[in-house]
Amino acid sequence: MANSYQKTVLDNGVRIITEKIPSRTVSAGIWVDVGARDEQPDNNGSAHFVEHMLFKGTASRTAQEIAQELDTLGGMSNAFTSGETTSYYATVLDDQMERLVGLMGDIFQNSLFEAEEVVREREVILQEISMVEDTPDDRIHELFTGSLWGEHPLGYTVLGQREVVAAMDAVSLREYMRSEYTSERLVIAASGNVEHEQFCRLWEKQLGGVAQISRGEARRQPPTALAPVRKLHKKNLEQAHVVLGTYGLPLMAPERYALYLLHVLLGGNMSSRLFQEVREKEGLAYSIYSYLSSFTDSGYLGVYLGVDPGVVNKAMALVAKEIKGLRQRSVSETLLARAKDYAKAGIFLSAENMESRMTRIARNELTFGRYIPFEEVAAGFDRVRREDIGELAALLFSRPLFATVLGPLKAKDIDWHPLDLE
Repeated sequence: MANSYQKTVLDNGVRIITEKIPSRTVSAGIWVDVGARDEQPDNNGSAHFVEHMLFKGTASRTAQEIAQELDTLGGMSNAFTSGETTSYYATVLDDQMERLVGLMGDIFQNSLFEAEEVVREREVILQEISMVEDTPDDRIHELFTGSLWGEHPLGYTVLGQREVVAAMDAVSLREYMRSEYTSERLVIAASGNVEHEQFCRLWEKQLGGVAQISRGEARRQPPTALAPVRKLHKKNLEQAHVVLGTYGLPLMAPERYALYLLHVLLGGNMSSRLFQEVREKEGLAYSIYSYLSSFTDSGYLGVYLGVDPGVVNKAMALVAKEIKGLRQRSVSETLLARAKDYAKAGIFLSAENMESRMTRIARNELTFGRYIPFEEVAAGFDRVRREDIGELAALLFSRPLFATVLGPLKAKDIDWHPLDLE
């Protein structure tokens, strides 16, 4: 798949990467190598709060004018915060690129963090926290990761604790942005009909003055593996929501291709073991899937299921049985070939979407420091052997599973023993 990828590093360390693709659109984003894990207990939620505040007014634009201008550009715009990353991005027609860079540069450099806007937005974020608390299939994941990572910052929620967010003010948020949004953590990415040199000149004008602050110490400490925790959180719900899981691999692990295929085989699509056994054959769950969450130095593999409270034990035992089967029996060549086809199809189908492509090159720059061709990823999947899947399953599932249950149950009702995987 031909591409025209270019990278420039400004004098202050800001990285600018572009991928020129024939199109009438351009997707561009500011990516910051900062997320919830870069916080402390007393400022958890700051990265997410700052993300909100960047749309709330600059010296030359009010919050309403920013919203109107984004709408006038006619494309899609959004922002998000995760465990390790914050991103601000938009997709527009190619002839609107210069206007978009001017707007993004303004909000990134000149947001005011006015006290009254902070108070208003704080209420919005507190409502967002309430919404997650009232959405059990979201809340269960926060509860699970809290058990998995313990006191480590990876266990913090992106939105933050209610009482901590309620105490945040303009001064503390400005200081968080000043100390964390440093030039060497910034990646500006664009995919589509974009001229690299022109794009760099526009951003040099916007971000060339961002100070370069070098810090000698490693800012992120890797988490320690904990003994498996099983917790029931009682709540009066119609369903019981369950997440089971174990520690996985870091983003750069050589076995990452085998890990993704193992996840596909376990619960990554409709022909996976869990979907077929738990949903199709036994009818125990409407929703069941496995998923991967990987970070620069760690990760985990999880299994989510929503079931009737009366069948929690049966469903968990069946999941454990399928995991043991994956660990003990070799995967057939046919099933592995199907998983590879599924994985490669996802990669190449995403290439049709400018936002996906921009996101991909930005994440690869943040993680690997380079462009990774689609063909390299496809070859990575092709190299995985049946034995690799078996060895990785034996490694990951050599210890008992973590488990979190949210629903209308009593502790005495739950049988955790199958999760020991003995």
